[in-house]
Amino acid sequence: MNIRDAAAGDLAAFTRIYGHHVRNGLGTFEEVPPDQSEMAARLAAVRDRGFPWLTAQAEDGAVTGYAYASSFRTRSAYRFVVEDSVYVAPERQGQGVGRTLLTELIVRCEALGMRQMIAIIGDSGNAGSIALHASLGFGHVGRAPSLGWKHGRWVDMVWMQRPLGPGDAESPTET
Repeated sequence: MNIRDAAAGDLAAFTRIYGHHVRNGLGTFEEVPPDQSEMAARLAAVRDRGFPWLTAQAEDGAVTGYAYASSFRTRSAYRFVVEDSVYVAPERQGQGVGRTLLTELIVRCEALGMRQMIAIIGDSGNAGSIALHASLGFGHVGRAPSLGWKHGRWVDMVWMQRPLGPGDAESPTET
């Protein structure tokens, strides 16, 4: 598996992968899959902020997943905090794609001087995502019960957090 920066040619695969999760899962609270032009706008917005958007590519060239970091919140005090998003093609889940993507995303965000990474996970029953994040050093911060209504039921939100680099042990460097 190759992890690389996302390219415009990946957008169709991103749209397909994310669309599957929107239609069939609870990991995102989005209910209508975005089209490819919307995914292109999202990719551009992440890059415009200077954050990484990564693609996992199999040896046969197929895009098997993607991950990106985005601003956690827009207020300036949050400028050293990012939120991660990781999506894996359904046929590739459980094969280490998510772990490889998130590991590289952490490395890239540390290199940017970020100090905390937040994971907002839809569905407290999302054992795969919760276990993935816990295995990479994320701790449980909280759970918001019944925060979203999707697929005919209430869905919890799980909040996990991981320090990046020295975390809060020292002051960050302003750029």
